[in-house]
Amino acid sequence: MPQERAHARAARMRGLRPQAVAARIGEIAAGTDRIADQWPTGRDVEILPLVRPVLAEIGVRYLFSEDARVLLPFAWQLFVAREVLVRPSRWVWPRWVPTPARRFRTRRQVAFTNALRPIIRRRRTSERLGDDVLGQMLQPSSRYGPLAEEAVLDTLPGITVATFETPSRAAGWILLHLARYPQAADRVAAEAALLPASPASTTSTHFDNLHYTQALVREVLRLHPPSWLLTRRAPRRTQLADYTIDAGSTVLVCPYTAHRDAREHPEPDRFRPERWLDDAGSPTKPGVFLAFGTGPHGCEGAALAMAMLTLMTAQTARRYHLSEPPGAEPGYRITTFEGLATAGLCLRATLRG
Repeated sequence: MPQERAHARAARMRGLRPQAVAARIGEIAAGTDRIADQWPTGRDVEILPLVRPVLAEIGVRYLFSEDARVLLPFAWQLFVAREVLVRPSRWVWPRWVPTPARRFRTRRQVAFTNALRPIIRRRRTSERLGDDVLGQMLQPSSRYGPLAEEAVLDTLPGITVATFETPSRAAGWILLHLARYPQAADRVAAEAALLPASPASTTSTHFDNLHYTQALVREVLRLHPPSWLLTRRAPRRTQLADYTIDAGSTVLVCPYTAHRDAREHPEPDRFRPERWLDDAGSPTKPGVFLAFGTGPHGCEGAALAMAMLTLMTAQTARRYHLSEPPGAEPGYRITTFEGLATAGLCLRATLRG
């Protein structure tokens, strides 16, 4: 029902809005610091298998707090099922055909909801709903009352995977740019030197002071938006430039090309984080920065993703110089299915002096 969907969205948004993320910055910082902790030095390491499990744990813990330990294995399997589903295939099957990949995803989704259901019932029975995203969804609305259990179960699998799927793709591009632009990495490291020695002590003030680091993350997301192609449905007949779009039509929006529009971004193909430090460079200007979508269908977890990526970038640059393996050809493949990613990317970390 539309009312129930709106209620569910409003409930989970309470836990994902920027103020809620800012209140848990120390927890996020402690999580992202584990990426630097686990990085072997002095040898080439494939990045995504190193980064993704840590980001998954941060995302699942942000959503479910103390229940994350139980749910993390099921969330990971849900992610694996999604990756299997979007692999290239020589056949394009209608959505109603129960292919092996679709059946696999359904089984993993059922397993996740079966693990989540007793947690929801326990929290409601004990009246200890929690202050995490799940707890926010279980809080009764003054207008609609408590959200139905099935509505909670329907909405959480997708958002659970999204909390670490998109940041994982972005992380590869960000770390690659730290390796390719050592002067930018040095500037991030200097900024990160002011972070507390204990990551858990990081506050929203510390985070807000990472001006250049946040600008670098935005610039990488501008050049390589993980969600490089968005779909929208036109609710009414619309005129767009010289084109007439009929009501109900599906419109494809490409942030990758929009971000390279010289009218909005001078020297659009150049990596220049400083553009986001200028008064004119603002990610809040409608239609200019689309890495997390825009409007009512924009990514709900944008603030969480920016916190994860900014802190990961700062903590990694503070400890390490990164470099690519020698060779004329890039040591990775660009994949575009469901997102823009650096498959097989290897980097080497050397301790800063």
